[in-house]
Amino acid sequence: MSTTPPVLAAELAEAWADIQRHHPELPDLAAPESLIGESSSACGSELSFERLLHEAVHGIAAARGVRDTSRAGRYHNRRFLAVAEELGLDHEEEPHPSSGFSLVTMNAEARSRYRLTEERLHRALEAHAAATTTDNSSSFRGPATRHGSSGGGVRVKAVCDCGRNVRVVPSVLAQAPIVCGACNKPFQIAESVAAV
Repeated sequence: MSTTPPVLAAELAEAWADIQRHHPELPDLAAPESLIGESSSACGSELSFERLLHEAVHGIAAARGVRDTSRAGRYHNRRFLAVAEELGLDHEEEPHPSSGFSLVTMNAEARSRYRLTEERLHRALEAHAAATTTDNSSSFRGPATRHGSSGGGVRVKAVCDCGRNVRVVPSVLAQAPIVCGACNKPFQIAESVAAV
């Protein structure tokens, strides 16, 4: 994506500013467009306020000089988790073998604190998705597309709970879960180098 629509960029900036009001050491958000599109889906989840909080954890860790990831930014360590908890994000007891504590979720207090901000950002993201989705049903896109295949594209690493991995086009994984035959858990797109 070359540019971020002004309304979405403004909503991202406002949501980030709301987090800063509660956590003043959080640096300014320099490039909202870096959080949109493939950069966010490559991290295993689409852009949302919860994802923005996750990125804010990295921002605060960077401001403090805390190394919160390893393995080229894929593994989120206990230092990441400690900052995440400060921002109202929780994680299950055990870390994921390849991504550590990356799959954090908002706790009830954070949901209450950021409810209005989360709703505004959600509406802006929905409007952005609707505006950028085009109906190509009347145009020819090749046999792979017509039969539900990806038709090519950049493959990314997806991992399951037991650590096995596959290479997959993100749009294929978005169509339906791919389940590991060894652990019966769905493959998730592996964390990429986190950048705030």
